[in-house]
Amino acid sequence: MNRIMVYERANFEGLSREFTCDVPDLHELDFGDCIASLKVVGQPWIAYTDPKYEGEPHAFEEGEYPSVERPNSFSALRLVHHDLGDPQITLYERPNFQGACKVVMEETNLAYGYFNDRVASHVVQRGVWLLYQHPGRGGWHCLAWPGERLADYKPELNFQARLSHLRPLRPGRPL
Repeated sequence: MNRIMVYERANFEGLSREFTCDVPDLHELDFGDCIASLKVVGQPWIAYTDPKYEGEPHAFEEGEYPSVERPNSFSALRLVHHDLGDPQITLYERPNFQGACKVVMEETNLAYGYFNDRVASHVVQRGVWLLYQHPGRGGWHCLAWPGERLADYKPELNFQARLSHLRPLRPGRPL
């Protein structure tokens, strides 16, 4: 079964809760803005800084996280239900899916190629993708979901065509 165990302190200490389904508002369960460590079994989970899956998303794949990058800031949790096998995203040089394009099927650092800081739109064919502003998974990031057609990064992501790194979420082990 897919689940996430969250703890109020680092190193899996303090009060804890276990969830097996989406939680749109952790405050309603008296566990909002208090997560400092967590464990994920199965498919990845997305933790959001605001209720109702809003705010900054943070992806957690299967594994143990004795500390999280933004402790005491998560207000919602969402299980990734999508098929994460065989990921594919198409990147376009210009808005509205125009110009040169590049099909990506694995983690890619665009810093060493033509598309570094030149991506302005994308279409996600399969998988859930993390898009990073800087090389090496650095800077501001966002999620791209299957079927998403983002026509212009400038107004929609505020990336200013500065995508430099991307990677698909990894599926959890079969249960």
